[in-house]
Amino acid sequence: AKGGQRIERLLFVSSTGVYGDQQGGRVDEDTPAEPDRFSGRILLDGERLARSGPIPAIVLRLGGIYGPGRDRLVREVAEGRALRSAAPVITNRIHRDDAAGALAHLLALKDPEPLYLGVDREPADLGEVITWIARELGLPPPPVATADEARAGRLSRGSKRCSSDRLAASGYTFSYPTFREGYGAMLRARG
Repeated sequence: AKGGQRIERLLFVSSTGVYGDQQGGRVDEDTPAEPDRFSGRILLDGERLARSGPIPAIVLRLGGIYGPGRDRLVREVAEGRALRSAAPVITNRIHRDDAAGALAHLLALKDPEPLYLGVDREPADLGEVITWIARELGLPPPPVATADEARAGRLSRGSKRCSSDRLAASGYTFSYPTFREGYGAMLRARG
């Protein structure tokens, strides 16, 4: 303010983790946020704080970010450490470039909504994702986790089908609309 600058918009980056486990159900911006983990509760508090301030705020709730430098799942599959769940675990992902692209898009949008979900266009079963990665790497499908392994790992973190329809309707075009394009580009770059 002292320098004559006026902040027009605050963009708060949050997580789809604020929804908790939806047991595979559909989630959009109108779904009540009911986090079941500490991190989700803290992010939801951050969203409230951002919205209560003097600067108009937009919240972008991102799914799992992957891409160059964020390749843990590919490494786990390649190293034989990935496990599939016996039951579907629906995950929501977004390529790093689309996360950044969505942020830039929302900053430039003339009349944005107060909340958007930043996930690709196809929620997918984690087992399907890692099986696809394994096939692309020329490997057999990863084994199914035991009940104890599933409880101890990522397979117990909740299942939901997040929708990015509002983001797409605002005019954002995904460079990587599904995990296949995103992980496919990563695997091609890997050589």
